[in-house]
Amino acid sequence: MELKYLETFRTIVEEGGFSKAAKKLGYTQSAITFQVDQLEAELSVRLFDKIGRRMVLTKAGESLVSYVEDALEAVDRLRSFNTDLKEYREDLRVGAGETLLCYRLPGMLREFHRKAPEARLFLKSMNCYDIRDELFKGNLDLGIFYEDVGGVRPGLCTRTMGIYPVVLAASPRVKAMYPDFITPNRELSVPFIINEPACIFRQMFEAYLQEKSIRLDHTIELWSIHTIKNLVKNDVGITFLPRFAVAEELESGELEEIPTDMKKRHITAVCAFHQNKWVSPAMELFMKLLC
Repeated sequence: MELKYLETFRTIVEEGGFSKAAKKLGYTQSAITFQVDQLEAELSVRLFDKIGRRMVLTKAGESLVSYVEDALEAVDRLRSFNTDLKEYREDLRVGAGETLLCYRLPGMLREFHRKAPEARLFLKSMNCYDIRDELFKGNLDLGIFYEDVGGVRPGLCTRTMGIYPVVLAASPRVKAMYPDFITPNRELSVPFIINEPACIFRQMFEAYLQEKSIRLDHTIELWSIHTIKNLVKNDVGITFLPRFAVAEELESGELEEIPTDMKKRHITAVCAFHQNKWVSPAMELFMKLLC
């Protein structure tokens, strides 16, 4: 079925006749009549009756009006689809690890909103394992997390965002009391202040303590990186975080790094999406700015 037949039919209805429709569309009246005849043949119905000098819609023609309106509206949306994509008029669902969201993404997000003001960005701070799982479920378009969560499972496409050092940090006073985290087989009466058990930094440092047979007094489990740092700055305990998360405090002297001999001293951040996910222009822009 020719799309122009539907457009001609709608114009006839809107203008109230064949001759007026022909004038508006720039067709001859015979061309208008031909297109209506073709449409009637394809639908196997009569759309107009000639009453005197006027062409009047039949019952079938009246019923067709709403179908034609819906069809042409859908075509209009399709015609704007490519324009919408070019202008990034889409929703983007992104899950990110808290440290990355707080310390690595703000500047990039500002640039993304500058380049794609029509895009709606839905951001969620999430545990790295949950991000990976939600990508597989199709609940996220993009995930920004640390690939050290047991490795990136097959089925995800990843782009490396950066490789970052991790540090054991404490206030100057606490470091003076507990400067040695290298000598094995010891008990240290200092709390470890960190995120929940699935936190990748916590898992890395706890594995190191187990390897060294170093036992700490207890663990203070918090959800906010800012709260963790604030307690550590106030001599409550030690923490283990990416260096970028404590860079300002290390520079000012509010925190100091405690040496370790960990074999793995870096962590890799990635931006990932499901391998079956169509990479939209907004997704591509987001990853380009990020990676």
